[in-house]
Amino acid sequence: MTRLVHNVVSMPSNVIVQSPRPAIRDTARVRIVSRALLLRFVSIVGSSIGFYLPLSVVPSLAKQTGPASAAALPTVALLLASVASELMTPRLLARVGCRWALALGLTLLGAPMIVLTVSGSAWVIVAVSLVRGCGFAICVVAGGVITATLIPAERRGEGLALVGLVGGVPGMLALPAGVWVAARWGYAPVFVVTTMATLLAMLSVPGLPRPAASAEPGDYQRVLTGLRNRALTRLATIFATSTAAVGVLVTFLPLATTDQPAWVATAALLAQPAASTAARCVAGRLGDRRGHAFLLAPGVLLAATGMACLAATGTPPAVIGGALVFGIGFGVLQNATLVLMYARVPAGGEGTVSAIWNASYDLGMAAGALGAGLIVTPLGYPTTFVLAAVLILTALPIVRHDNTPRRNPTAP
Repeated sequence: MTRLVHNVVSMPSNVIVQSPRPAIRDTARVRIVSRALLLRFVSIVGSSIGFYLPLSVVPSLAKQTGPASAAALPTVALLLASVASELMTPRLLARVGCRWALALGLTLLGAPMIVLTVSGSAWVIVAVSLVRGCGFAICVVAGGVITATLIPAERRGEGLALVGLVGGVPGMLALPAGVWVAARWGYAPVFVVTTMATLLAMLSVPGLPRPAASAEPGDYQRVLTGLRNRALTRLATIFATSTAAVGVLVTFLPLATTDQPAWVATAALLAQPAASTAARCVAGRLGDRRGHAFLLAPGVLLAATGMACLAATGTPPAVIGGALVFGIGFGVLQNATLVLMYARVPAGGEGTVSAIWNASYDLGMAAGALGAGLIVTPLGYPTTFVLAAVLILTALPIVRHDNTPRRNPTAP
């Protein structure tokens, strides 16, 4: 999934700036796709492949050198490095600009994978994951600043869904493809293709437009002030419960289905991002016309139901169907939380939103993978998936509180 980061604005923690609830209107005349955005899609695809292709393969490599809990270490290292780098990258953008930073991010995301073709020791895997996490964060922030200037505000929901589609389809294919290729030909081809995809995407970077002066990174070091705004952190928390479940799914589903045919894990890892991508498109279009707040509760319920179904690890239809249902709920929450957070900041505050949303994405996935790694050995895979579903359901009281009219005037 491609994530967007824009300019940062300092906001008082007790002020919620609301955009009026979008009326039902005709937005078809506002064009989303431009030549510049098409060029930007190249680096989106490259970074998506670079992130997702080895995402479920590296944990399997790590398990060969340790217990089942070791499988979580690469994912945790990747995501924690990403979160830390997201808070620091804006200063890099201020120094070298978005395009140079994006090129650096693509390099760090893909090139280190070559090291794993010659060494699979635990410390090397973790070190590579840390570097890749830094690269991914730079891609997210630098590319997001550029992308943000190319999406018309009138069709923000659909525009974000389209960006998610462009990044989601390669990720949808790359995640299961990595597992399939590794099972058939070994780990090395996965790592080589990851490097090639990210480095080839760099060819598009020189042709990308420079963000306008008003969209260039400025006071990014104050991004943490947005965390004092509870209107934003409520939505980030709702989203984080589902991203934690994603961390559990991508890390442990292939390991939980080792007694099943190899196509079961591959199909499930294909179904989840496919459903998420499709759901984002529907949610974006529907939300732009009817409002996004009412989509939160259905998204939570669908995600929790799907994760609970994964507990039937011995039943392929339940595993694949659960991944599909979870993907639908997750896609709805992706789009709805991000658009609603944008509506709660004044013009120029999109960077604060993106930083918090991206941090909730990465921290949630890391926490899910790490937490599951600690309990999977004593409790087993089915119980771990059920507990992930329960965690998602804890977001329902937050949804209800957030949708209270006096707290959220934009809610339907």
